[in-house]
Amino acid sequence: MAIRPILRMGNPTLRTPAAPYPTDEIAGEGFRSLIEDMRDSLAAAGGIGLAAPQIGVLSQVVIIEIPAGPSRYGALSALGFTVMVNPRVTPLTEATQGYWEGCLSVPGLRGFVERPERVQVDYISDQGKALSTTFEGFPATVVQHELDHLQGQLYIDLISDRSKLSFEAEFEQFHQPA
Repeated sequence: MAIRPILRMGNPTLRTPAAPYPTDEIAGEGFRSLIEDMRDSLAAAGGIGLAAPQIGVLSQVVIIEIPAGPSRYGALSALGFTVMVNPRVTPLTEATQGYWEGCLSVPGLRGFVERPERVQVDYISDQGKALSTTFEGFPATVVQHELDHLQGQLYIDLISDRSKLSFEAEFEQFHQPA
């Protein structure tokens, strides 16, 4: 439908917690338009996840689509197009893993963030069904990153070692694994 501009760090909307999406509106045209706009915006930006607040909509809606194959994160398993409404995450382990994260709302930077390596997410699908899904490895990181946006949080808030915040060119030169 439409490619919407992605808000960038500094815009106060990104720091505002999102409201639950009315589940009785999931079958409506407004919801369908939102999902189409989010998907178009995500594709245009070349990302793998997008939260509604990133396009200025303060609702608890997230989309994720991870293509299989090689990437800057290593070889990835595909995660098909997924819509999560009013998601809640529960860590399933105290073990953590770290990845160099980037964000469409924080362009040009990468930062190393450690997060729980296995989580359960309870959410409503775009079909209005209550689902519970377990994610581990890189998909768990992606899900947690996107859900942070619903709380007004950015990945840079979670970097424990500030020396592991880098511009993309320097990340590629000094930090990216071969």
